Amino acid sequence: MRMYDIIKKKRDGGELTTEEIGFFIRGVTDGSIPDYQISALCMAIWFRGMTVRETCDLTFAVRDSGERVDFSSIRGVRVDKHSTGGVGDKTSLVVAPIVASFGVKVAKMSGRGLGHTGGTVDKLEAIAGFRTTLSDEEFIRQVNEIGLTIVGQSKQFAPADKKLYALRDVTATVDSMPLIASSIMGKKLAADDDCIVLDVKTGSGSFMKTVEDSRALARLMVDIGKNAGKKMVALITNMDMPLGNAIGNALEVIEAVETLKGRGPADLTAVCLTLAGRMLSLAGMGAPEVCEERAKRAIEDGSALKKLMETVAAQGGDAECIADPARFPRAKYTRDVLSPHTGYIAHVDTEAYGLASLALGAGRNTAEDAIDYSAGIMLGKKTGDFVQQGEKIATMYADSPDLFAAAEARFLGATQFSEEKPEAEPLVYDIIE
Repeated sequence: MRMYDIIKKKRDGGELTTEEIGFFIRGVTDGSIPDYQISALCMAIWFRGMTVRETCDLTFAVRDSGERVDFSSIRGVRVDKHSTGGVGDKTSLVVAPIVASFGVKVAKMSGRGLGHTGGTVDKLEAIAGFRTTLSDEEFIRQVNEIGLTIVGQSKQFAPADKKLYALRDVTATVDSMPLIASSIMGKKLAADDDCIVLDVKTGSGSFMKTVEDSRALARLMVDIGKNAGKKMVALITNMDMPLGNAIGNALEVIEAVETLKGRGPADLTAVCLTLAGRMLSLAGMGAPEVCEERAKRAIEDGSALKKLMETVAAQGGDAECIADPARFPRAKYTRDVLSPHTGYIAHVDTEAYGLASLALGAGRNTAEDAIDYSAGIMLGKKTGDFVQQGEKIATMYADSPDLFAAAEARFLGATQFSEEKPEAEPLVYDIIE
């Protein structure tokens, strides 16, 4: 089998066999296929696409390129949730404790943020002492005893995807539906969960900018998961505005805690309850609407908050900060962002808001960059709100005042004003069963 022939076949619109896809991924993993041929096939896939069968084969080959996680010793139903990434998306910190409070097992492996999107692991590391790396034995024991563990992904998790993504990133082939789906699901299926809820973001702060593209990606990933024997559902959720008011690691953890105390922003609370309801429903706890009501009660009676505190303590974190947010790291400097106009906030470029937070030190441009956990932005006004000229619309946090000017310019440049109140957009566009 020759890589040249595989590239030519896909270039000409042919359908690759399972064996050809397996040969390709093995060569990506062991380094026997040069980067230029890997990139050439990625470009051919970008132009020609893949069938669902090809995409499933690609996903399973990526999944099998590294370590697999064996959850067979975890007692009970295992449910996971995966988000395609967004700005202010701290839903895992709310949803996972809710679901675990009902005895459903959540053995979660999360990623780090890169660029304008934040990562759950980075947020958790804003909690003093919190360990995001556990041994296999510690991981399994904690899930069995507490019901919830959140750790970073193993370095050997789907290594083919790491190489593929690095090349896609520099060859303009990131936005290919089969390559996106196989990247996400290849890593997700390497973990041994029974049920998976996908949160597919759509809009200016997400990778998929239109509802149609997000719906197509969600359907494809649901099909892949079902082919792997998993119970699947996908939600298409709005990322045309940040989720909640906090952007930045410590700020987002504080907001997640407030949400578990019943004092969170309405949009964040609503999305979290919908996600939790679907996770509980897949786990056999009842119809989605019944499970959503149960999730709401887990917030009201404090059981979800208690579960988060147990998890933080078990992983070495300062659980007292959950009760007292003043224990979180605080930025040395703050700056209020004032509205330059009177009128309604008509639309925001959510990705640019994330990049403004990045400019304050809250994220990383490369995997090696350090993060300032205290940096970020708190929104005072959001899309649809009326503001007066000179009124505060946000507060920025940073460890150096020199960082504010560029971040504020980007933030205001991403905010559109209008005399007319914009139509309200749905928080959840669609649910793919």
